Amino acid sequence: QVQLVESGGGSVQAGGSLRLSCAAFGYSVDRYCMGWFRQGLGKGRDVVAVIDTGGSTYYADSVKGRFTISRDNAENTLYLQMNSLKPEDTALHYCAANPAALCHLKIDFRYWGQGTQVTVSS
Repeated sequence: QVQLVESGGGSVQAGGSLRLSCAAFGYSVDRYCMGWFRQGLGKGRDVVAVIDTGGSTYYADSVKGRFTISRDNAENTLYLQMNSLKPEDTALHYCAANPAALCHLKIDFRYWGQGTQVTVSS
């Protein structure tokens, strides 16, 4: 059974950094398309970053140059390093996984974690 567990959220001031982690169970992160999404209060869920099985990465325009998606195959964990955080980054952040070869910002993901809250104050 595939399970995703996020951690690392918290409250920071604008300009600060956080690193989110997503521990995966029931499959190997290097064999699935993996992604980070976020949903602000009263808003829809938006893609943040995606990494494919070959290690290629894709980012939403709003986070390019500030966020980095990566994975540790030995730890079977997905990460999102978030730097230069802005108040508009405040949201519940989710990791997701999809067992398909096609992997980019606009695909549907099958498996989801419960989310971890990121709050950025000005």
